[in-house]
Amino acid sequence: MLRTWFEIPLWQRVVTALILGILTGWAWGPEAESIKWIGDFFIKSIKMLVVPLIFFSLVAGVAAIGDLRKLGAVGGRAMLLFVITGQIAVWMGLTMGTIFAPGAGVDVSAISKGETPEPNETTAVDMILSIIPESPVQVMADAQVLPLIVFALLIGIGILMAEKDGEPVKKIFDSGAIIMQKVTLIVMELTPFGVFALMAWVAGTLGLDALVSLAQLVGLNYLGCLLIIFVMYSSLIKFVAKLPVRHFFRGIVDAMAVSYSTASSNATLPVTLRCTQRNLGVSPSVSSFVVSLGATINMNGTAMYLGLATLFGAQIFGVDLTWGDYFLISILATLAAIGAAGIPGAGLIMMALVFGAVGVPLETIAFVAGVDRIMDMMRTTTNVSGDAAIATTVAVMVGEIDREEMISADDV
Repeated sequence: MLRTWFEIPLWQRVVTALILGILTGWAWGPEAESIKWIGDFFIKSIKMLVVPLIFFSLVAGVAAIGDLRKLGAVGGRAMLLFVITGQIAVWMGLTMGTIFAPGAGVDVSAISKGETPEPNETTAVDMILSIIPESPVQVMADAQVLPLIVFALLIGIGILMAEKDGEPVKKIFDSGAIIMQKVTLIVMELTPFGVFALMAWVAGTLGLDALVSLAQLVGLNYLGCLLIIFVMYSSLIKFVAKLPVRHFFRGIVDAMAVSYSTASSNATLPVTLRCTQRNLGVSPSVSSFVVSLGATINMNGTAMYLGLATLFGAQIFGVDLTWGDYFLISILATLAAIGAAGIPGAGLIMMALVFGAVGVPLETIAFVAGVDRIMDMMRTTTNVSGDAAIATTVAVMVGEIDREEMISADDV
């Protein structure tokens, strides 16, 4: 029986739990709150992973770039495109969240709200000073977002500067990142149980309004991802790479299909490499570097979602966000997406970092956890499509693409 359970794909178990949870909540009513502790257990397990996962992933991701002096044109162009597209994506999420306000109108008076992180009302100078950790250990203990990210980036750069002397430490962080991904996969096995309990609680305690808001969030997540893929990436291919958009999407359709079904950029990596090299004509050296790096740090779908989900939580709990908060969200969502592992559920883990920085209650995670897997599949497809788009664009910039091979592969 247990073996049969694990043979069922996780996404199927999650969707089944989602439906059963909603039905249970409707039938049980407010009494469904008695099983919410199962969902709370799942959420606490996710919070447990935040600091070690982002620390190891960021350090390993920076160290994976290679020698800073030899990074050259390929790495510089790829990193620039990663940052620019990431910022566009997160502002797209913030814009949709502001216009459509999916969290508005939900009555949360029936639930008890836990401790809400207090946003820091500081000046620009104070914010600049606060990003430097006086005690890295204390920063990790308190899960302070910006100092943690800055410290991780500095460690990664230090490993690159140390060259051969840094190799032993690099291997430690590489192993640590892999281990944390495995631990995350273990915690993700709790998802069906957490989703069932949380959806029963939401449906039974908050009723139809909450479910409608969640449906709107899912719809906006898909809309945002489709805009990123078919507007931003298409523009990148057509106007920057100056290649036929139709050929590009036909070339990566296999990678898009695998990424949607697995919700994992890492699991899709071999397929993405094959598509970029065989179907798009990108040289192996460029595709191997850019796509592999992108699977770790190019998470535009996740960045968009973090911005959207933060506004969703702020609207539910009545948190007023300033323009300064919006800019902070845009920076943190991009950096958190960079630190997110390319595995299912990684975006859910990074929420705590962004929410805590702007004072959005962490109970928001309990709302969105029930439908996160459905959204994660589309976000991953967006991320993988972005890896291929940027690899293709960079290959054109440095003259490492076979245009004839791209077109001939499309015609086969």
